[in-house]
Amino acid sequence: MTVAQNLKPVRGIADLKQDFPVLAQQVNGRPVAYLDSAASAQKPQVVIDAMTTVMEQHYSNVHRGVYTFGSKTSIAYEDARSKVAAFLNAPSREDIIFTRNTTEAINLAAASWGGTFLNAGDEVILTELEHHANIVPWYFLKEKKGVVLKVVPILKNGALDMAAYDAALSKKTKLVSVTHMSNALGTVNPVAAMVKKAKAVGAVTLVDGSQAAVHLDVDVQAIGCDFYAFTGHKLYGPSGIGVLYGRRDVLDSMPPYQGGGEMIEQVSFDKVTYKDPPYRFEAGTPAIVEAIGLGAAIDYYMALDRKAAHAHEAKLLAEAEQRLSAIEGVKIWSKAPERAAILSFTIDKAHPHDVATIFDQMGICVRAGHHCAQPLMKALGTPATVRASFALYNTMDDVMRLDEGVQKVKMLFK
Repeated sequence: MTVAQNLKPVRGIADLKQDFPVLAQQVNGRPVAYLDSAASAQKPQVVIDAMTTVMEQHYSNVHRGVYTFGSKTSIAYEDARSKVAAFLNAPSREDIIFTRNTTEAINLAAASWGGTFLNAGDEVILTELEHHANIVPWYFLKEKKGVVLKVVPILKNGALDMAAYDAALSKKTKLVSVTHMSNALGTVNPVAAMVKKAKAVGAVTLVDGSQAAVHLDVDVQAIGCDFYAFTGHKLYGPSGIGVLYGRRDVLDSMPPYQGGGEMIEQVSFDKVTYKDPPYRFEAGTPAIVEAIGLGAAIDYYMALDRKAAHAHEAKLLAEAEQRLSAIEGVKIWSKAPERAAILSFTIDKAHPHDVATIFDQMGICVRAGHHCAQPLMKALGTPATVRASFALYNTMDDVMRLDEGVQKVKMLFK
């Protein structure tokens, strides 16, 4: 029986905070207001239980043991792959590669596909909104092979400059790699339209879905991308497990990323043959318990009224923006028309790190810094922001606590 079958179908949103045991804790004597889910989300009890059950009742390595433990664990592990495929609406479970996180997923695509098919002078289109994980792997190919990186700028409101994107596309464009949703601003890019335009010039496409997977409905077939990457720990699952979806014909064309056990058919000192995808790209013992935990997180999430969850997050974001915008000296860094769940701001005279420290003393958890998006911070003209990010377990009380924290900082930094 799956976790989803143990839950009431299509659960409401109002009572979800109680599903996350860590949120019952206090921080510095105050009930925790956890507003850093964009960095890593908290885990519901069902995910914790699913992982504990494996370790307590039938843990083993996968795919090789013929004994009962090995069979049960292998079935649970591969069932998680099927759940990911259904979650993304991938054509087949064999299109799903398990990785450690989005960073490894993009590195896999860059090293295997990029290392094989990109050559000197080929153009890779990125945007100013990218996380470092969707910049550095392609920069490696710029250094090693002479690949040309073209960067699409943002508009003053934090949205992507689509006219500049259109102008950047050419016959030299071999890859477009773009975030679905900015981790620093919450900007949602029109990835389906961008993919369609990239395909028109013959480019391969990769979408970084680290943030979008938990805040938007993702359908890789509707998007039409060749690769889609996301990570488990932002989707209420454990860390150490991520996903790279790849279109089957693209995966079939790619050589292995790493060598070792599991990814081979036959090995001798004279010749090595490899398995078909996805196993060709999963060398060694995988993150077994973590993959099963991700499957449980997907069960949990899919059992919710996700339309209501998205509306709930949008309501929290709108209320937080309205409250903070009314405070003199607070700057909101994104006004893009398409945004989700993330509010980045600064307060006059107060460094973002000082803001986060004061918030922590009040039991408020936010992120402060460049958010692994230094090129974006340069484009914005600020070294850092404070980022409050919302999830389905947040409440309007958390928004009021955020308002309270900003008011205190303003008082301290007059």
